[in-house]
Amino acid sequence: MNRTKKPASKPAKVSAIKQNSVFDETPPPNPQNLAVLDESIYDHPKYYDLVFGADCAAEIKFILACGEAHLRGGSIKRLFEPACGTGRLIQAFAKKGFEVSGLDLNPHAVAFCNARFRRHGFPESAFVADMADFKVKRKSDIAFNTINSFRHLNSERAARDHLNCMAQAVRKGGLYLLGVHLTPTDVAPSETESWSARRGHLSINTHMWTVGRDPKSRVERFGIYFDVHRPSESFRIIDELVLRSYTPKQMDSLIESSDGWEVIETYDFSYELDEPIEVDSTTEDVVYVMRRK
Repeated sequence: MNRTKKPASKPAKVSAIKQNSVFDETPPPNPQNLAVLDESIYDHPKYYDLVFGADCAAEIKFILACGEAHLRGGSIKRLFEPACGTGRLIQAFAKKGFEVSGLDLNPHAVAFCNARFRRHGFPESAFVADMADFKVKRKSDIAFNTINSFRHLNSERAARDHLNCMAQAVRKGGLYLLGVHLTPTDVAPSETESWSARRGHLSINTHMWTVGRDPKSRVERFGIYFDVHRPSESFRIIDELVLRSYTPKQMDSLIESSDGWEVIETYDFSYELDEPIEVDSTTEDVVYVMRRK
């Protein structure tokens, strides 16, 4: 099939981000005077699962479609997710009849994930591990990490170790779908994001904002809060995320330094298989589809 890659949307050009750019570090407004819990969002898997579960169906459709289009040497039987969190995706794949497994560094998330597997009659398939230092017993056909968790790895060495571990976890001809929020160099990066989610009587309003960027050390800090509303109470969980930054060129260099992977296609977070994108200095959201050499 002949396709033309679409360019990423291009905001107006601006000057490059200054070194040690510092944004608003003051606490965000709290007009409802909610009780505030200064805790990790990852220690609240029930709420995390709701906040980040909205695109689950689209992600599953996209992952399977990528397998059909790009996998070599067999069909999709087994899937693996590093930084699986609450397991929203691997549990959905298990329901579809696939063999699945996943890892996460947070034991609360893994316990939540395995409890959900048990409730639905599946084996407990998640385990606690560092995604830069792990081994699996069986190789998978497809692995995926779609929501920027990769950037929690705080050094080039850890990122490269992760790609090497993934090369051992995926069979030759298999795929790794890696979703990354890049730092563009020719346009202003996005600085805030807000969204809401509801499940039954539970609703959560989420806001995320930039606290600081240091391109030299490649550290970006983001504030995030969950405003949790239940019939019995409302409260706010507030946290700070510290992530390693990647420009498009830095990401290309990292992948090229790994012997195990080749990039065969790139997409944005709209997950449209027929609309691959060209990654350039204005691109932010990218899914790298890599094939195991």
